[in-house]
Amino acid sequence: MSRLRTVRFVLILGTLSSFAPLSIDMYLPAFPAMADELRASPSDIQLTLTAVSTGLALGQLIAGPLSDALGRRRPLLVGLAAFTVVSLLCAAAPSVAILAVLRLVQGLAGAVGIVIARAVVRDLYSGAALARFFSLSLLVNSVALIVGPLLGGQLLRWASWRGVFVVLSTIGLLSLIVTVLGLPETLPRANRRAGSVSASLRTLWSLLRDRLFVGYASSLALAFAALFAYISGASFVLQDRYGLSPQGFSIVFGTSSLAIMAVSQLNTWLIGRIGPRRLLAVGLTTTVCGCLGVLAALTTGVGLLGVLPALFLVAGSNGLVFPNSTALALADHPETAGNASALLGMFQFAASGVIAPLVGGGGANAATSMGLVMFLPAAAALSVFLLLTRDSAVKSIRAE
Repeated sequence: MSRLRTVRFVLILGTLSSFAPLSIDMYLPAFPAMADELRASPSDIQLTLTAVSTGLALGQLIAGPLSDALGRRRPLLVGLAAFTVVSLLCAAAPSVAILAVLRLVQGLAGAVGIVIARAVVRDLYSGAALARFFSLSLLVNSVALIVGPLLGGQLLRWASWRGVFVVLSTIGLLSLIVTVLGLPETLPRANRRAGSVSASLRTLWSLLRDRLFVGYASSLALAFAALFAYISGASFVLQDRYGLSPQGFSIVFGTSSLAIMAVSQLNTWLIGRIGPRRLLAVGLTTTVCGCLGVLAALTTGVGLLGVLPALFLVAGSNGLVFPNSTALALADHPETAGNASALLGMFQFAASGVIAPLVGGGGANAATSMGLVMFLPAAAALSVFLLLTRDSAVKSIRAE
């Protein structure tokens, strides 16, 4: 594949994968204002995160098998069109309950881009090149992580939180146009699988019985849950406890995303020298250490300057966890990339959906709650990795 075509695919697929961080992160700075306008509690607002995460999880289980049966383009275009329309409806939501329902549907639509982007990468790459491409696409994803909260914070200067969803609708429309023009079909008809429900269920069941797939997928999901606890609780903790403005919070959150970007690109350089499994082990260990640091800083009251380095460490470590766990989980399943990608995404967003309301349940102890809910899944991610993948020998993904 030519360098120009690779760059084009990185930009398109990275943008499609960014629907999750954009849908989640852009409205984080507006959480306190949303709670006031909609007369809702912080936990109620965080349930809208649970709704979109649930949609992102379930939508991938639908879109993945469909893309294995129908090809990548058709389901992708339908999903992008639906995301564009539903995002506009979110902007007009009159209550937190209706917003939560719409966010569920928005997640279902946005999931199509995420799962198919991963499947397209698996269509085109294998071996160490697979992990490298995931690291490159994570670069675009990290830009979305940075731009999302920054853009959301700036929008609040001249518009309400509803303006965030208008911008999301615009992004959906632009993504639809770019996909139509720049992304060809990557799954030939000869390689497509029967699309019956029973066939998809059999495939998913076989993946769930694959110890290595479950090990890597669970490690990714639990590490993401730890990061999602930060995403869910940081707006309230940093603004209410430490007095940051929405714009100040956006800068802090964007800096965390910059850490993910930097480490993911370091991973691109290291992948051929060290190998993805060792890098994943380093990433998961660092996540645990960072979460332990966050918990200690929040419970001892050392101040904002004591909390931020630990938060940045947690964020940066995911630059090693995300690309390597994804590549390792998908490596041995090229013939069912859509289904495997869907199940991988379901693990990830189902775990995050459970985490969001737990952070808000801390009430007056929200800061301590956030630290504890970050640490527990991080420790579980490292434990699962050590228990389920200790004797792995994934030939197709070894360093070359």
